[in-house]
Amino acid sequence: MLKGIPKILSPELLKTLCEMGHGDRIVIADGNFPAESVGKNAKVIRCDGHGCAELLEAILQLFPLDTYVEHPVALMEVTAGDPVETPIWETYRKIIDRNDRRGKAAIQTIERFRFYEEAGKAYAVVATGEGALYANIILQKGVI
Repeated sequence: MLKGIPKILSPELLKTLCEMGHGDRIVIADGNFPAESVGKNAKVIRCDGHGCAELLEAILQLFPLDTYVEHPVALMEVTAGDPVETPIWETYRKIIDRNDRRGKAAIQTIERFRFYEEAGKAYAVVATGEGALYANIILQKGVI
């Protein structure tokens, strides 16, 4: 046991966050995301039973967002014509506001297939049991 480490972060996830360098990306993926196929060249960490927002909150306690890029956070854009609401995005905005002075300005949305391409370049993919649609998020690591 360690003091000050959120209990939701497994040893494998902590090790991965520590291994990542400046500019590396991590995907926190919802339950529908093809984590194994998109993450075939990345570390895939299973966090079934946990949601994206609670993992985002825990990760950002330890993980600095990149200040050398305009948007170190990317969300998967809703496909045109898809009648899906994304209330989880507001939760993400609040979490990012608490952890990065840029707040929502640090966030961009990326078209779905481009998001998959960018996710395929990530250092790691965290596969969650999140049930919200379009809850996928990419974080780019900064420096301390």
